[in-house]
Amino acid sequence: MTSAYNQICTFNNRTARWTPPSAAIVPNFHLPMRSFEVKNRTSTDDIKSLRLITAIKTPYLPDGRFDLEAYDDLVNMQIQGGAEGVIVGGTTGEGQLMSWDEHIMLIGHTINCFGTSIKVIGNTGSNSTREAVHATEQGFAVGMHAALHINPYYGKTSLEGMVAHFQCVLPMGPTIIYNVPSRTGQDIPPRVIHSIADSTNFAGIKECVGHDRVEEYTKHGITVWSGNDDECHDSRWDHDATGVISVTSNLVPGLMQELLLNGKNPTLNKKLLPLMNWLFCEPNPIGVNTALAQLGVIRPVFRLPYVPLPLAKRVEFVNIVKEIGRENFIGDKDVRVLEDDDFVRVDRY
Repeated sequence: MTSAYNQICTFNNRTARWTPPSAAIVPNFHLPMRSFEVKNRTSTDDIKSLRLITAIKTPYLPDGRFDLEAYDDLVNMQIQGGAEGVIVGGTTGEGQLMSWDEHIMLIGHTINCFGTSIKVIGNTGSNSTREAVHATEQGFAVGMHAALHINPYYGKTSLEGMVAHFQCVLPMGPTIIYNVPSRTGQDIPPRVIHSIADSTNFAGIKECVGHDRVEEYTKHGITVWSGNDDECHDSRWDHDATGVISVTSNLVPGLMQELLLNGKNPTLNKKLLPLMNWLFCEPNPIGVNTALAQLGVIRPVFRLPYVPLPLAKRVEFVNIVKEIGRENFIGDKDVRVLEDDDFVRVDRY
């Protein structure tokens, strides 16, 4: 049979040689972002040893761009407070509101400024395997120590599809899998984790389902970080979790370090529970954004669709700070109740 490229076609009694439009031909390749140089790479065991990892907040300028000066101060305060790692561009850092350019830039900036002082874990997960692969290549290319990957959300997939998705990103470097069914709409069951656990790059799982699930993994030697601040103390000391990936540590890193590193401390855990419950009275990161603004360490700027907590909750936060002690929170300004007009809501940035 004559190929399409050489096929002779007749139109209105005219003979013409048909050629395909060049724009329709898309080469099936991508930029060689991956590097196999290993001398400066972080080992998976280094990631497994982290106990307090802060899901760091991303602060904004009034026009909605990143406030890198405030961001650098936040990361420095985490280092001073004893955090061993930061998640960049996670849910708390509002990666879901970032372009991929912003995302990779912030990962690279964090590595460049703080990579020798704290482990930088970039959230490069996506519900599109293609996006997750490309973002992870870029993240490791700019130097991140590990990747955080969620299971495909909204569209979801089969359990076999989950395994295939994770198998596409695991070869690139140390990887933490994140299970939060309340956000993705789909649990990552143990069957999936056990099927990828032999990968040399599988560091462990951030687990939000509860203590029984944590113990299901730890009894099989799988590293687990609690994804629930209000459960992290008991997960650590009663169910053998390695530590926590925390929102609360944005505010009180020193107390969270004490809670996770210095032995069982139910008194301190009880003292922190009102703060933890307050932070999650609305979907994260609404609470931590409001709190950091009231502490005066970031500008009160919100990228929509996030909006500040209502006035009654802002008053409640001031009382919580006084109860725990202002000296235990980051920053050096007095905590204050912000008025509605103090906040800036940005819809285009």
